[in-house]
Amino acid sequence: MTQEQYRPRARLPRGFRDRTASEIATERQMLDTIRRVYESYGFEALETPALEYADALGKFLPDQDRPNEGVFSFQDDDEQWVSLRYDLTAPLARYVAENFQNLPKPFRRYQTGTVWRNEKPGPGRFREFIQFDADTVGSASPSADAELLMMLSDTYEALGLKRGDYLIKLNSRKLLDGVLEIAEVDATRRGTVLRAIDKFDRLGARGVEALLGAGRKDDSGDFTKGADLSANAISRVLAFVTSEQAQDSNEALSALGDAIRGSAVGEEGLANLRAILGLAEKSGYGPDRIRLDTGIVRGLDYYTGPVFEAQLTFPVTNEAGETIVFGSVGSGGRYDDLVARFTGQRVPASGVSIGVSRLLTALKTRSTADAFAANPLVVVLVLDKAEAASSFAMARDLREAGFRVEAYTGEAGMKAQFKYADRRNAAVAIIEGSDERARGEVMVKDLVLGAELAKSVEGRAAWVKDRPAQAAVPRDQLITYLRNLFEVRGGE
Repeated sequence: MTQEQYRPRARLPRGFRDRTASEIATERQMLDTIRRVYESYGFEALETPALEYADALGKFLPDQDRPNEGVFSFQDDDEQWVSLRYDLTAPLARYVAENFQNLPKPFRRYQTGTVWRNEKPGPGRFREFIQFDADTVGSASPSADAELLMMLSDTYEALGLKRGDYLIKLNSRKLLDGVLEIAEVDATRRGTVLRAIDKFDRLGARGVEALLGAGRKDDSGDFTKGADLSANAISRVLAFVTSEQAQDSNEALSALGDAIRGSAVGEEGLANLRAILGLAEKSGYGPDRIRLDTGIVRGLDYYTGPVFEAQLTFPVTNEAGETIVFGSVGSGGRYDDLVARFTGQRVPASGVSIGVSRLLTALKTRSTADAFAANPLVVVLVLDKAEAASSFAMARDLREAGFRVEAYTGEAGMKAQFKYADRRNAAVAIIEGSDERARGEVMVKDLVLGAELAKSVEGRAAWVKDRPAQAAVPRDQLITYLRNLFEVRGGE
């Protein structure tokens, strides 16, 4: 009796996903758009490795109550603990510390790459995702923060979002520290309190109140221990976080001034916010794009001053068609102490990060993502295997003219090749049989138009009159014909 062969079940780890060619192409074009905006502001590229020594990354993740402190780690052959990076900021701090003497001050860099977090997945929240960061290191001026916010706004609009589709919210950790000081929250509970407030958009006031108190049990039954604040402290913190913000920045800042009066650190934070918002508004970035919001905290413990978060204002639906709370698609803040972990020398720094994977997931629910779709595909059918070289030469000529083209490499006949082109979502199929070749022609089948005609016979005559679903085209005019076809379709 032979032992049954073990066959693993084909499955993905929770919080990870496969990505198709269309999504990759869309993401690539999104990255190119973000890169152009960042470079237009004078930022330059930098790459750091996916792995860092665990002690270099530090323990700054928002979900510190989870195993492994929220990161994926292992020991290398030198018995050193290394971790997959959870963001691009901690590696930047390590790079600056190593190369500080040779860098211009301020140092302005952008970076894109994959990051990993060992935390609970949720809607649009993955354990592996792509970020695109920009940071200014070496400037303590509020103008550095303001510039990053303005650049973030320009980036979202370059990606197709309109005014009113997004909002960049701004707060300050120093302002929050002032509130905690007045509420008499000791330093040992500060991190727990900030992480609780950071979940306000997801959990609401009642959920945050539980985390400020004894703790909270989520829908899965997992319990998160709270900060154990007094009832008076909880009331003060919640009043600050849930306070209504006026559209006018000066009114909002004046109201907050009353809440933190008597706290030196709180008043310093208020002055920084006033300078940032003032510069942004004078540059044309008003509260319809950048706005003060006391509910923004950012869970990472390394932030020391202004913190910001970009949110979508339109409803996002999941695959089941349900409206979901999507959360942020970009964030950042000031982290003046991060480089000092390595050097002991305080180096001011501020940065923003766009969650590319999350943003793409949201844009899929709207036509906005279509603007970043791959160029239309042309499939050249190969009907005469003895003359396959002619078909491949045609595909080469079309590629040189700038088209995205593939010649069929399978073994099926014409009908199956058409089905293949449909499955590939090709825009056009080109047929060159022996008869067409003898006439110096090719047949061009518009698969997109053909699909429209197949849906309904209504209006068929109008469709076919000016744009037949299939046309005979002289071989030497094929490039011009395709260009005209795609130009007409692009304008529809």
